[in-house]
Amino acid sequence: MDPNQAGPAIISTPGSVPVRRHGMVGTLVYVFEQVMPDPFVLSIGLTVVVIVLAVLFGTKSTAPVLLTSWYTGTFNILGFALQMILILCTGYAVADAPVVQRGLRAMAAGADTPARAALLIFPIVAIAAWLNWGLGLVVGAFLAREIGRRVRVDFAWLVAGSYSAWSICNSGLSSSIALSQASHGNALNLVEKATGQVVPLSETIFAPFVFVPTVLVVVVMAAIFVAIHPKPGGVEPFAEPVVEASADPHARGSQAASPATWAEHSVFGTLVLLVLGLGYLVMTWMRGTFELDINATILIFLLVGLALQGTPIAYADAIRRAARQTGSMLLQYPVYGGIMGIMTGTGLAAAIAKGFVAIATAATLPVWSYLSSLIITLLIPSAGGHWAVQGPFVLPAALSLHASVPRTAMGVAMAENVSNMLQPFWAVPVVAMAGIRIQRVMDYTAITFLVSLMIDALALWLIPG
Repeated sequence: MDPNQAGPAIISTPGSVPVRRHGMVGTLVYVFEQVMPDPFVLSIGLTVVVIVLAVLFGTKSTAPVLLTSWYTGTFNILGFALQMILILCTGYAVADAPVVQRGLRAMAAGADTPARAALLIFPIVAIAAWLNWGLGLVVGAFLAREIGRRVRVDFAWLVAGSYSAWSICNSGLSSSIALSQASHGNALNLVEKATGQVVPLSETIFAPFVFVPTVLVVVVMAAIFVAIHPKPGGVEPFAEPVVEASADPHARGSQAASPATWAEHSVFGTLVLLVLGLGYLVMTWMRGTFELDINATILIFLLVGLALQGTPIAYADAIRRAARQTGSMLLQYPVYGGIMGIMTGTGLAAAIAKGFVAIATAATLPVWSYLSSLIITLLIPSAGGHWAVQGPFVLPAALSLHASVPRTAMGVAMAENVSNMLQPFWAVPVVAMAGIRIQRVMDYTAITFLVSLMIDALALWLIPG
């Protein structure tokens, strides 16, 4: 299917000659695969652009200030970068647990028609993604494969439905923008740096202007996907990939008994960490000092994953598998931290903020933040790195106009959800785990982009906080 008719694009598929595709989706895939470089290379290019803009428009753009600001920003963000990597890895380890995968297989067995497949995959993946975006990625890919094995559905349609359900993750408990503003002393808590206050999650992800469109996107897109499943003649079902006979990643070969192997397979190590972690959570809850911030979220998913994996070595193996997905994050966050440092240190962010103040009002600034975020996401596919670039100029504008700070910040996060349906950065691990070409998936996610674009924009504009 091709929901849009526009200019042509040429797309290369693995092991084949380039084929000509028409439409907006084909053009976008061509741009991201053939024109746009790797996100790390792109982040270096953005650094050069920001340096040029700082020299032209910054108020303190001397060489010493620029270099010091870049260095400081690069290394100040490292703690936040590790937190985001742990969010992904701890979520992955939960989804990777054998008991969770058995549960997903059991649920997949009930999807015996395309309609039931969509009505199953949307709520399950959306809930998983709302809890933890890493968990949602793995659950979505795994569930799509299991359903595809059991029922004849168009597999690209199924994977796209999974990815569409995952799209709400930046409005959930692992939202890097919401969590960082709720975390005291966090390097990216720009609100606290400017005002001395943190923004609790009750004012961001649990606020009606965020929670209501989150639910609406899932419900509406589930209904749309039921309606747009291809006719029987156009279905391309799941094809089981050829794999080497090794193994179950959870199975470990027989090893001679030794103190090392005993320690690895003993639940004692798991129990030690569970007692410490649960003890801390209970203690802070009883004292009334518990706060659901980045560290608390990581701790909760660490404990859940440890309990589900059972032994220390099983959990360590799951984290090793998860770590394969984190390389790009590890590279990009320091670069975007350097960009943030340059923007704030040279006065460039303040200059851009003045531009927003000139065209916006307190009521319209969150929408301007949302619209500009739609574009920035296509260049910066990580919400944390995105906030490092956009936050330094939208937040001062919000304070200057006395606009809603939570609404302005979440406008950035909500647009991240939307643009991810056209930006294939996060779709790559999903389609890799599912075993399908990304081009066919984006035919469908372009529809999700258009629908969620309207729902989120109207909610940000009309629903009170």
